[in-house]
Amino acid sequence: MPASSASATPLLAVTGITKRFPGVLALNAVDFTVRAGRVHALVGENGAGKSTLLKVVAGAERPDAGTLAVDGRPVRFAAPRDALRAGITVIYQELSLVPALSADANIFLGMEPSRHGVLDRRATARGAADALRALGADFDPATAARDLSVAEQQLVELARALARDARLIALDEPTAALSHPETERLFTQIRELCGRGIGVVFVSHRLEEVRRIADDITVLRDGRCVFTGPAAAVDDAALIRHMVGRDIEYVRLHPAASTPGPVLLEGRNLTRHRAFTNVSLVLRRGEIVGLAGLVGAGRTEVARCIAGVDPLDAGSMLLSGAAYHPSSPREAIGRRVVYLPENRKTQGLVLGLSVRENVTLPTLARFARWGVVRAERERTAATQQVRAVDLRPPALEREAGTLSGGNQQKVVLAKWLLAEADVLLFDEPTRGVDIATKTELHRVIRSLADAGKAVLVISSELPEVLALADRILVMCEGRISGELSAAEATAERVLALALPASHAA
Repeated sequence: MPASSASATPLLAVTGITKRFPGVLALNAVDFTVRAGRVHALVGENGAGKSTLLKVVAGAERPDAGTLAVDGRPVRFAAPRDALRAGITVIYQELSLVPALSADANIFLGMEPSRHGVLDRRATARGAADALRALGADFDPATAARDLSVAEQQLVELARALARDARLIALDEPTAALSHPETERLFTQIRELCGRGIGVVFVSHRLEEVRRIADDITVLRDGRCVFTGPAAAVDDAALIRHMVGRDIEYVRLHPAASTPGPVLLEGRNLTRHRAFTNVSLVLRRGEIVGLAGLVGAGRTEVARCIAGVDPLDAGSMLLSGAAYHPSSPREAIGRRVVYLPENRKTQGLVLGLSVRENVTLPTLARFARWGVVRAERERTAATQQVRAVDLRPPALEREAGTLSGGNQQKVVLAKWLLAEADVLLFDEPTRGVDIATKTELHRVIRSLADAGKAVLVISSELPEVLALADRILVMCEGRISGELSAAEATAERVLALALPASHAA
């Protein structure tokens, strides 16, 4: 647990904050306090108000009522720059670096050192190196942001906050795309930040991480604060009850049939340069296969090749016994093989289109006659699918970009249900969603397998793999390192296979 501070005056005090959007009360008289040198976790279901609260604190949204105070002094943020001047930085899940710029340029973007009106590149490089060194970074600050890993990009964001003399840093789902070692390094950095007297807001759906890092916890539900207090004062079961208003069990979902059906897709010695080598797998009707492993093991790359996104360098595939070599996602979709990508915002949805348009996009020709879409047929089909995935509310004309993460994932799923796919490849299907939505998505995935589909689930969360999979393939450094049945699989066995031999001991 990080070092704590019992300062009488909080670093940040949010009191009675209310924020309304058309038809939505996003925040309802919320109180939230962050103290220097402490980690305050903010948890809740999707749509509970966490993102809106962060935006208010960051100056990106103006509240309709309530007050903010920094060090006991009332403040009003008209824009994000006002929050930055007050020492508040929010690092969102979708990182905000400029890909083409170097790490040091990103760190000082908007506050570049200059001499006599000329950019001082030496001061920029020196200041960036100092900030990154303080965080334990070991990469060249001149490296372009696009060439850095997600963990390294996150360090650049933290270094930027330090360069701006941030006193409060909010991290939104910071571990969502990190491996276990990267998460451990981030936790070390968070503790060091707290040791310097910086207050940290930690937003996460992973309760085990919240339990490890947080000093204080606030739970939001339906825009209200339903619990706030020391982390030690509430257990996980109580947290879940606060979040959803009821008990939710995270249990193994058993298949309807005792044995899976015939082989639908088979891959033999699949290889893609620098990604994976000699990967062989079988997907059967009525079965969920889990593909486990650490980030960077090659899991996503395998799914992308099966779905025709990337080409294979070697190996062969069979689909229903016939040769299958998709040259594009369109061809794979035509053969009823679909991929639900890890990044739903950039790869799974067109955020500016409505829910209806996203759901029917791959199958639009089905609703057209002489090149004209028959709107009523399209709307009826989209309605059926959003009901099947329990989208709430089932607002067909709402822009996909305005939905919560969990609802966006449901729209992606509805799209492929309408496509009547036989093989579904799920890549981190519940990334960044709350426990209740996760449970709903798990039930839908199980129902797909029970209906005779072949399902592959990639997940970095071991409990998810253990809850869903009938059989688990484990990857390590681009190869299949082992296979476990649901009966013999445990977290310890999966992790042992996922770790390189030099680390497993």
